[in-house]
Amino acid sequence: MSEQIETASETAPEGDTVTDSNVADTSAPVTTAEPESKSEYQVLARKYRPKSFDELIGHGPMVKTLSNALESGRLAHAFILTGVRGIGKTTTARIIARALNCIGADGKGGATIEPCGVCEHCRAIAEDRHVDVLEMDAASRTGVDDIRELIEGVRYRPTSARYKIYIIDEVHMLSKSAFNALLKTLEEPPEHVKFIFATTEIRKIPITVLSRCQRFDLRRVQTDELAAHYSRIAGLENAEIEEEAVTLIARAADGSVRDGMSLLDQAISHGAGKVTTQQVRDMLGLSDRSRIFDLFDHTMKGEINEALELLGAQYALGGDPPVMLQDMLDLTHWLTRVKLSPDAANDPGVSQIERERGKEIAAKLAMPQLTRAWQMLLKGLEETRIAPSPIQAAEMILIRLAYAAEMPPPGDLIKKLRQDMNNAGNGGGAPQGGGNGGGSGGPGPRMQVVNGGGGATAVAQRRPDPLGEPEQVEQPVYAKMPETFEEVAELLGKDRETTGLSMQVKNYMHLVKYEPGRIEFRPARGAGSDLSTKLIKALNGLTGHRWLVSVSEREEGAPTLKEQELEALEQRKADASQDPLVRAILDGLPKAKIVAVHLPPGQENAEGEEDESGSVYDDAFYLEGDDEL
Repeated sequence: MSEQIETASETAPEGDTVTDSNVADTSAPVTTAEPESKSEYQVLARKYRPKSFDELIGHGPMVKTLSNALESGRLAHAFILTGVRGIGKTTTARIIARALNCIGADGKGGATIEPCGVCEHCRAIAEDRHVDVLEMDAASRTGVDDIRELIEGVRYRPTSARYKIYIIDEVHMLSKSAFNALLKTLEEPPEHVKFIFATTEIRKIPITVLSRCQRFDLRRVQTDELAAHYSRIAGLENAEIEEEAVTLIARAADGSVRDGMSLLDQAISHGAGKVTTQQVRDMLGLSDRSRIFDLFDHTMKGEINEALELLGAQYALGGDPPVMLQDMLDLTHWLTRVKLSPDAANDPGVSQIERERGKEIAAKLAMPQLTRAWQMLLKGLEETRIAPSPIQAAEMILIRLAYAAEMPPPGDLIKKLRQDMNNAGNGGGAPQGGGNGGGSGGPGPRMQVVNGGGGATAVAQRRPDPLGEPEQVEQPVYAKMPETFEEVAELLGKDRETTGLSMQVKNYMHLVKYEPGRIEFRPARGAGSDLSTKLIKALNGLTGHRWLVSVSEREEGAPTLKEQELEALEQRKADASQDPLVRAILDGLPKAKIVAVHLPPGQENAEGEEDESGSVYDDAFYLEGDDEL
């Protein structure tokens, strides 16, 4: 099976003691590995692969569960480990195999959470040569024949170990028939057999398999824990590495220990034993973090020229446009969290200068501006990745974001519009000029004499402000509420926008109950899942009333309107064929048949429709056939 080990921690050769633990102090020292010649060089991910549960980092809950299970003897017959790449699934599977088969240094021990590492079984499993621990890569052996071969060996007892253990990596790659072949054995395996599965796609595993396994979700390792781990590894390799450089590697690892170990290995080679922050930035294609702050600040201030110059300078230094936009996206998210909770600024992975700068920028930006910037950068990031020229796409995105940043938040716009409308409704300020002196302030108040009984009283009346007069809004004209379900279909057919919906109502609705404003129906085969939603929206708009349309799964309901029309047509054709004149014509034309019947005025068919020519014929019927009359 291909090695996919990925939660590595410091590991010493046999005989040395490893004190790092995922539940203990992560700052504990780790013993060094024995020096190796250059010809025997191993990458760091393999050299420092954990050999015991104490060396795993970030998986305390799983270790505790397995420890209690071993102490109490409540061991499951199958385990499934899931998590992202490089998190330690296969490594954990091998450690479980060692724990189950360890016999101790004296050869008399039993299964333990702390395998000795010196007995024959522990060493053979560590060197991948144990005959009773079988690994299979499901990515390359996906068929049912491979599983049958595995099942064939299950019935034989282990050669020398306590348990025969099958480790299947990337188990989700097995075919459906292979899973089915495995089910019975997985449900009731022999007592001497244990299964350990590893997968990155737990959703692709059949539920019938999951229900037969004890599941462990290996989560991403935290950035600060990874950074401490990589710092210790660098010390063991006699490499000097800056603290910020380690933080950058831990961030780029995204919770995957193996990915970070590979980056650390590359950084040590790149720096010839002395790793600086700038070297890591160049290696990862990252821009200077402080420049990202400047770029974001200029953009959000609308200083587009400065922002474009800074973007071009970073691009000339080797910055990747999508990576720079990704950094701005991460910064936007962090600033939003700082805006909501100032404690978020105390991220251990953020320097003091960045922390103070972030608080300053967050204080100047409103929450709507940050959320809008997030949406635009998120969309722009995809545009940059598919654009023929990423730098040009990045420039256009910054221009778009800068102009949008100058726009006021939507809430402020609404308040301003309401304030302007209120001012217009109040008619402005006091009129200029008074009496007969005139003035240049426009028309003043008009004086009206009112007979108040004993004398005349002058009452000032303001001229109506043309701007303050409300516009005459044409009220919508609603249709009459349909009294029957047939009238509902007819109403929908009269409106051009709902003609198609009218046909769906006729063809796919079995009416269960109807009353004006309420419809209950059973959908016919082929009816759209949103038929009731469309019908509610259309009837609400046409009638001006709220409608309730519900679906019934229990009631059979009446035939659809289309079925009723066809039934009525067949009945009319049958009645017409009994007419003596029609009977005589049909007898004279053996191949003719009645295809349509139109009743006299006042006796129209159920639809009340006319024929295609637009007229209604008295007692008219149509024949079709090969005979000539």
